[in-house]
Amino acid sequence: MHFPVSGVECSPFLPPLVSFVIAVLVTPAGLSGAFLLLPFQMSVLGFVSPAVSPTNLIYNVVAIPGGVYRYLHEKRMVWPLAWVTMAGTLPGVFLGAIIRIRYLPGARECKFFVGCVLLYLGVRLLCQWTGRGDPKALTPLPLNAVVKTTFVSWKRIEYTFWDGTFSFRPSILLALSLLVGLIGGIYGVGGGAIIAPFVVVALGLPVHTIAGATLLGTFVTSIAGVLSFEFLGRTSLGAVWTVRPDWALGALFGIGGLFGTYAGARIQRYLPERWIRLFLGILVTGVGVGYIAQFFIR
Repeated sequence: MHFPVSGVECSPFLPPLVSFVIAVLVTPAGLSGAFLLLPFQMSVLGFVSPAVSPTNLIYNVVAIPGGVYRYLHEKRMVWPLAWVTMAGTLPGVFLGAIIRIRYLPGARECKFFVGCVLLYLGVRLLCQWTGRGDPKALTPLPLNAVVKTTFVSWKRIEYTFWDGTFSFRPSILLALSLLVGLIGGIYGVGGGAIIAPFVVVALGLPVHTIAGATLLGTFVTSIAGVLSFEFLGRTSLGAVWTVRPDWALGALFGIGGLFGTYAGARIQRYLPERWIRLFLGILVTGVGVGYIAQFFIR
C-alpha cells in the first residue's frame, strides 16, 4: 500500500501491528508509545520529513482513549494532575511545531534531537528503578487500590492511594509542562513520555496513579499539535516543507494503538512498578544512544 503524503510503501497490516505491540508494552508506564513509534517511522519506513511529527500525534489522538477509558474504569485517574499538565503543555506545542519546521527539518538533525530526548528519558527511568526501596514497587495492585483526591489548591495537591498519601506542588509541574509542550511539538509526541518519569522520580508519585493522567494530558496536547501543524501547513512554511500529517498512515497506527493501550492499561495492575520501569529504561536508553551515534557517524 502506498501513502502519498509520506511516500511510505508498506503492508496496511504493518502499522497497526507495530503500534499494538508498542502500546501494550508502554501503556502500563503512562506512555502512549509515540516516542518509540517515531524512530520506527523514520528508520524503517523512511518517513523523515517534518510531516512525521503530526502523523505521530494522530496516532496519539486515535490510540490513547483506549488506555484512558481503562484507567477511568479502575478509578485510578488523578484529575488535578491531568489538568495542570494540560495547562502547561498546550501553549508550548504550537511554538514547538514552528521550531520543528524552521530549524529541524532534516532527518539527521531530527534524529539527533530524538536521541537526546530518548536518552534523557531512559536515564531517568533507570535511576528511578535503582533508587526505589518501597516493597510495594514489587507487588501487583490489590483490587481496592483507587485514587481519591483529598486537597486541591494553587500551592499543593494531595490524594490518597493504597493506604498512602501523596502530594505535589502544581507550580513545579506547570513549569515542567511548559517545557515538555515545547519539546512535544518538536518531537511529535504529546509530552507524557517526559512528564511520566519526572513525576514518578522527582515528585515521588506512584506510577500506577499517574499513568491515566499523563495519557489524558498527552491526548489533549496531541490534538493541539495536529491542529498546529495543519495550520502551519497552510501558511508559507507549508510551501517549503511537507508539513501536514499523513492522515491515513497515522490512523492505521492509531487503530492498533487503540487496542494496545486498552490492553496495556488492563494488565498494569498485575505488573510490579519496578519491573515496568526497568524494561522501559533499558529499551529507551538503547534507542537514544543509537540515534545519537548515527548523528556523529556519517
